[in-house]
Amino acid sequence: MRTSLLLLGPVLVAGALAAATSASIASPLHPGEHAARATVAAGNSKYGRILFDGHGRALYAFTHDPAGRSLCAGACAKVWPPYVVAAAARPAAGVKQSLLGTIRRADGSSQVTYQHRPLYYYVGDTKPGQVLCQDVTEFGGAWLVMRPSGRLVR
Repeated sequence: MRTSLLLLGPVLVAGALAAATSASIASPLHPGEHAARATVAAGNSKYGRILFDGHGRALYAFTHDPAGRSLCAGACAKVWPPYVVAAAARPAAGVKQSLLGTIRRADGSSQVTYQHRPLYYYVGDTKPGQVLCQDVTEFGGAWLVMRPSGRLVR
């Protein structure tokens, strides 16, 4: 599957960029979500139990990011929008409060982190539970979903 995604990468990226142009980076998938509802949850997927937002959207980590800092901006953030919140995210069942945090992005917004890794969406994941870009390399690093333990799924 990884090979086919890499071969289709330009098509996926082009479609994702087109979709992202109408989305706000601050709230790419949930324009009406309020900070009080910002949640990180654990759920089942074909990769085992991984992290999702409160609406069931998969959350990814970027291996190019150093701990506690996001290097994904510009074109990267259009394809991989950061999980940005107005207040701290709440943990749902199965998620460790001690691993949840936020960082300040260059634009001043607050991005959710887990185990000190900034969390992102993939713009092509349009349905709850969908994980279309696990272990794909783009923008200088791999994009991986994360277990509730804080470990990346390889």
